[in-house]
Amino acid sequence: MRVLEEDLYPSTPGKVKVERPGAMSRHLHRCFASTGTMFLWALFLVAMTATYLSVHSFVDTSSRYFAASWGGLHWERQIRASASPRRPPGSAEGAGLSVLVTGAAGFVGTHCSLALRKRGDGVVGIDNFNNYYDPSLKKARRALLGSHGVFVVEGDINDGRLLAKLFDVVPFTHVLHLAAQAGVRYAMENPASYVHSNIAGLVSLLEACKDADPQPAVVWASSSSVYGLNDRVPFSEAHRTDRPASLYAATKKAGEEITHTYNHIYGLSVTGLRFFTVYGPWGRPDMAYFSFTRNILQGKPITVYRGRDHVALARDFTYIDDIVRGCLASLDTAGRSTGTGGKKRGPAQYRIFNLGNTSPVTVPTLVAILERYLRVKAKKNVVEMPGNGDVPYTHANISLAREELGYKPTTSLEMGLKKFVRWYLSYYGYNRGTHTFRNS
Repeated sequence: MRVLEEDLYPSTPGKVKVERPGAMSRHLHRCFASTGTMFLWALFLVAMTATYLSVHSFVDTSSRYFAASWGGLHWERQIRASASPRRPPGSAEGAGLSVLVTGAAGFVGTHCSLALRKRGDGVVGIDNFNNYYDPSLKKARRALLGSHGVFVVEGDINDGRLLAKLFDVVPFTHVLHLAAQAGVRYAMENPASYVHSNIAGLVSLLEACKDADPQPAVVWASSSSVYGLNDRVPFSEAHRTDRPASLYAATKKAGEEITHTYNHIYGLSVTGLRFFTVYGPWGRPDMAYFSFTRNILQGKPITVYRGRDHVALARDFTYIDDIVRGCLASLDTAGRSTGTGGKKRGPAQYRIFNLGNTSPVTVPTLVAILERYLRVKAKKNVVEMPGNGDVPYTHANISLAREELGYKPTTSLEMGLKKFVRWYLSYYGYNRGTHTFRNS
């Protein structure tokens, strides 16, 4: 053993030992043996590395799958239970619908989902809970839906696998497509989000619908903004919509063309709804009436825009309950899609309706109503409307919706804002005595 150690190491540190006779052949033998061993070790390490990478890839993929907010037997049971209609057998309304509501945790989506569930229809929601405005409000809406038996999937409509899975689990009779990137002014800050949600997301959803068997009827939210620079009032579905004033409007107009294409090629039944300035409880914080309310209560100034020549802006403010009735009437009167597995078998229904209140009100009048119900005087900064895509005036002609849907709005702005203020003070816990919010 000593000889071996002497052969391997110098006797004096820092000096090289002279080889003894016969030592060179033994050294070469050991070198070749070491080289062979190193080669085997190298092969072993390569194999271990390959195995690790393979297993890591599998584990990573699996972890992403299991960490996803959807999938699994329990999830599927929740979907089926939420999608099952609960109307009494033999009821006058029929067996009930099974509706997939996109943007279900949004303002209109929440109200429509609750109304559908209340009358006994099956409802499954999907929402990506983005941070365009406070996600906690969306989560509060989801909790409200959950308390009424509506299950909301957290996911993106651009996720084709998720959509395919939903249609595989439930043969939805209808889709109420309300998911979208909203807001006219935000498009100047983040234009890509509008293309992602309002165009790519719409196409992803329509692809899932046309491949489904049976194909659902589709009702979706367009916008009054498609009328753009049209100056003929009241706005009619027969008027031009080829001059959008904002990117948001352009994406909604593109959506109308895209849905028409899928109707023509694949036989999807499609109804488009042009909403006019929807407001009410559980509304969007980016809307003027909502932000006005908060700022007035906090003693902050509000910015009131006016048009050219000091003309006050006016909007056809439409209360949420009226919009919901229009949406449900559209679902109830929607014709069947005529395609099967992506193949058209005949012409399918294609419709577009205005859903408005037909009573435009100026923004200063809206502020005056809020002041009265809030019992606080607003600090107003009146400025010229910037070139951000807003239009000075909207007014809906609803004769077509009245004739075909029986649509008839019944809520005045006075009454609607009164209900909104009551909800707002309750939800945010405003204390009039201390002028503070308990849950801001």
